[in-house]
Amino acid sequence: MSDRPIDSYALLSDCHTAALVGRDGAIDWYCVPDFDSPALFGALLDRGAGFWRIAPAEPARVSRRYLDRTLVLETTFASADATFVLQDALALGDNQHGHQLGGSAPRQIVRHVACSRGEGTVEVCFRPRPEYGLVQPLLRHAEGGLYGRGGAAQLALSAQLPMHVDHEGAHGSARLRAGESLAFALQYRTVGEPPPAFLAPDAIAASIATTAESWRHWSDAHQSYDAPWWPLVAHSGRVLQGLTYQPTGAIVAAPTTSLPEWKGGARNWDYRFTWLRDASLTLDSLWVAACPDEAHQFFDFLGAVALTRVRAGEPPQILYGIRGEHDVSERLLPHLAGWNGSRPVRVGNDAWRQRQHDVFGEVLGAALRLRRQIAGIDSITREFLRELADAAAVRWQHPDHGIWEQRTPPRHFLHSKLMCWVALDAACALADEIDGRPHVDRWRAAADEIRRTILSAGWDPRLGAFTQSFGDPALDSSALLLPIVGFLPGDDPRMRSTIAAIRRELSDGRGLLRRYRSPDGLAGEEGSFLLCSFWLAHALALAGDVGEAHAVFARAAAHANDVGLLAEEAHPVTGEALGNFPQAFSHVGLVNARWAIAEAERRGHA
Repeated sequence: MSDRPIDSYALLSDCHTAALVGRDGAIDWYCVPDFDSPALFGALLDRGAGFWRIAPAEPARVSRRYLDRTLVLETTFASADATFVLQDALALGDNQHGHQLGGSAPRQIVRHVACSRGEGTVEVCFRPRPEYGLVQPLLRHAEGGLYGRGGAAQLALSAQLPMHVDHEGAHGSARLRAGESLAFALQYRTVGEPPPAFLAPDAIAASIATTAESWRHWSDAHQSYDAPWWPLVAHSGRVLQGLTYQPTGAIVAAPTTSLPEWKGGARNWDYRFTWLRDASLTLDSLWVAACPDEAHQFFDFLGAVALTRVRAGEPPQILYGIRGEHDVSERLLPHLAGWNGSRPVRVGNDAWRQRQHDVFGEVLGAALRLRRQIAGIDSITREFLRELADAAAVRWQHPDHGIWEQRTPPRHFLHSKLMCWVALDAACALADEIDGRPHVDRWRAAADEIRRTILSAGWDPRLGAFTQSFGDPALDSSALLLPIVGFLPGDDPRMRSTIAAIRRELSDGRGLLRRYRSPDGLAGEEGSFLLCSFWLAHALALAGDVGEAHAVFARAAAHANDVGLLAEEAHPVTGEALGNFPQAFSHVGLVNARWAIAEAERRGHA
């Protein structure tokens, strides 16, 4: 099993898939060719499931950073005798005009290690294990590196140093002096494709440089705002872009599976799919962190995969595969030990079978925020958005499983009703763009009815708070969204009272919030949810309590690791990162909360 901290990793992305690199120079997670493909390196979940490490032989101090405005990682190893600088990237094609990042991704990891001081030994250990560790590929030497074949995978490892092949994999070492370097590239092809050619060192260095320039061109073309806090938000924007599957515009919730919500627990889920909720909120936050040119593509994708179901009177699924797959049923991988023994390890996610009515609001709310970017959407997408509004007008009266995908009987969750109101309010505003003018009166009447119901059935006068579900006194951090989505003013006395109740009942003692404390039909515990803490900062800013909003934001943002990545949750006592990593939701919350605080400050000085 793997016992390295979840937040000890850095993210590489080519907008098709992702890799996670540890502080020791080991790539411990890499699904190829796509985010949801079986892992080629799976040591994140089991040390026997493969990795690729490049690091000095001597103990060294480690520091890391991303090259400016990129997701190209630079790791510096400094020992008493030498300093080595390792650069890692998932290669991108040329992107000189800043558009379609990842459109020509060549499916290769490129790595370059240079000695910048003294003299020392670099060691390389290469242990690929396709299909989540089930396959041990056959490796053979060839001029320029190694070829590997196992299962459906063809591999070509370009390497300048001699590599010894044994029953574990391949390993080698080289002595480097200041000014000397080594370059490596791993290329992947499926069986039936022409085997890849080895790359020369100068071609590998050029690929890293081109990838860095592609990220910079994208950043410069999409991230032009400037403010003292902008680097933090802009970096989150790049992370969110890195979680986008370029061929369809789908956005994964996280690039990993089965990283647990509690160490040793069973709340281990596969997040390598596109949730309508997460993806819509990601696009919404990219309105702040980057110009979301991909919005048009994403809404076209949604219309294409979901309209037939919605036409038949069924709500859209809450999640889809990144190419539009509907059935993403769970299965277990019993041969993997799991991170820190957290089992089972799952691939697939059975939440696709649930009903969660809040997705109507997330999708239509994002469409309203991004109305300029989606101007000229096709007739299928317009019909899809109208059908979502019609579904919200009817289904808000039905119970569902709620935003947190609880595995209890359906209930009347306040958040689900709220987001149905958002859907109808946004549809009315978008009526001209989605050919919805004949429906506006009906949509508005339903929205008004939802509003009255929330204000009566959702409010508990004894608690002085809006509750998780109608007729139940349990609290839920999602009630913080009432002012964030514009349902109530931030300084409304009911919201101030709700904020106080949530902080009193759901705080973990370290200044972060839990989602809820009520039974959810699942065994075990979970950590504090970073998104909820950012919601609290956002709600406080809207309430005019800017100083406290700053403090809450800082506590949540402090859980980013050394390269600015956020997990899903944090241990309520130790602060240890928990859950899949990096988590889109957490970065969405950071972006939106920081924007709200800046806007509150601006209004205060107006």
